[in-house]
Amino acid sequence: MTQTPGIDPAAVPSGTGCAECLATPDGWWLHLRRCAQCGHIGCCESSPSQHASAHSKNTGHPLIRSFEPGEDWFWSYPTEEYYDGPALAGPQHHPLSQTVPGPAERVPADWQRHVH
Repeated sequence: MTQTPGIDPAAVPSGTGCAECLATPDGWWLHLRRCAQCGHIGCCESSPSQHASAHSKNTGHPLIRSFEPGEDWFWSYPTEEYYDGPALAGPQHHPLSQTVPGPAERVPADWQRHVH
């Protein structure tokens, strides 16, 4: 099997929501992204805190995959292009019962004003 730099197919997701947002009492996200190298779940560029790209910058992990139901695309931060990648360890997305944006109890009523 050929290894793809920046992708570890065996790395499992770190959880069902953005790790950094969940660590604060008022953190919330629009969409979730999964680090293809270590499984860290972070929030997308449209989310207020943009933790997925911060994780990439801080760790040097170059690729993410969507952690949204029905999406299996990869993104390369260095090239700013979509990328084809292998199947990753499950789960492939956050629970279907989880709201978008989420988590529901933290999302402000005017959430649209806070996204990028």
